Amino acid sequence: MVADDDGVQRRSKATIIGILIGPGQSMTLPSPRMDKSAVAKFVTNKMCPYAQKAWIALEASDTKYSMTEVSLYGNGGKPAWFMKLNPAGTVPILVCDSDNVYPDSELILDYIRDNTALHSSAVDNHNVDEKKVQLWRDVLSQKIIPIGKKAVLGGSANQLFDLLQHLDDNVEGPYLCGNTITVADCAVFPFIWRINDEFGLQDGSKLKTWLELCMDTSCFKKTIQRSWWWWW
Repeated sequence: MVADDDGVQRRSKATIIGILIGPGQSMTLPSPRMDKSAVAKFVTNKMCPYAQKAWIALEASDTKYSMTEVSLYGNGGKPAWFMKLNPAGTVPILVCDSDNVYPDSELILDYIRDNTALHSSAVDNHNVDEKKVQLWRDVLSQKIIPIGKKAVLGGSANQLFDLLQHLDDNVEGPYLCGNTITVADCAVFPFIWRINDEFGLQDGSKLKTWLELCMDTSCFKKTIQRSWWWWW
């Protein structure tokens, strides 16, 4: 297990599927291209960074969706219909139809990558380098999230600043992987935005230039909240 989408724990894809279909059963998670006339149901909490990255991807890919917000904490508890969709009790969840429920931000990003035009409509015939996209997603989960948490909770920020410098060297420009928005930008933005709000990025750095571009781009800007959570 690694950090979860609501900031506690996040299970592997295999574990998530096991929870949904029950022990002793097997299923290949389907990934059909959604009918353009269909409207997906997006279940979220707008303050959660994991949910935010899926929200950005939905916006960037022009996916048709309706949004339902749930409260993850408080006396009311989580509604039964929500727990039925995802017994782990975490957001986000994307419901495409009764047979296609994606109860995790990484699964949602994979779905959008594989079944929408986001990665196939790159500008200027620029082909998306999927290896670079995956590298950014891996760096997010393996380095940005744990090192950022350590810095915010009172550990030395030097390790975070060293990481940010390394990340800066790997920004292709204008977006993380080149000329077009990819799921890498969608995934990384909520976390770098929070780090910048807390510590500030270096003026003139490629990472800050990328962040400012995203903040001025509608699919990112729409998801920025005045009140927000960290990722734990």
